[in-house]
Parts: sequence; C-alpha cells; structure tokens
Amino acid sequence: MFIQILAYILLIAIFIRIIFSWTGFDQNNPIYQIIFEVTEPVLGPLRSLLPRMGMLDLSPMIASFMLIFIAQLGGKLAAG
Repeated sequence: MFIQILAYILLIAIFIRIIFSWTGFDQNNPIYQIIFEVTEPVLGPLRSLLPRMGMLDLSPMIASFMLIFIAQLGGKLAAG
C-alpha cells in the first residue's frame, strides 16, 4: 500500500513537472523547486541512460511507465 501511494505521488509530481515545462513556469518559484527536487532523482539517471532525441526528453514517459508498473506490483503484493 505504501509503495503504491509513493509511486502515485511521484507520478503526479512528474506530470506537474511536464506541465510546468510546457507553460514556461518560473524556475525560481518555490513550487517548481520542490517538484524538481522530488522528481530529479528519478528522471536524472534515466535521462543519462537514454539516447539523446534532440529536444525530446523521454525520461518522464519511461519513469511514468515504471512507476505505474511498480504501483500495480505493489498492489498485488499487498493483496497477497
């Protein structure tokens, strides 16, 4: 249950970060800083493993798939 909640919170934070990047949200804003600090430990290593695709950053998509998988696996483990 805890793993599911943590995975979904991180997934929501990644979606918020994506929206911020589309809207040009001020990077000096404290809300942006918090979202960045929460998501970068997941997205940074993925970004370094993935090949460069020009301006396209696939790390949020890959991280989202991984988090959904982890949340579902955590739910099955909790159910017994």
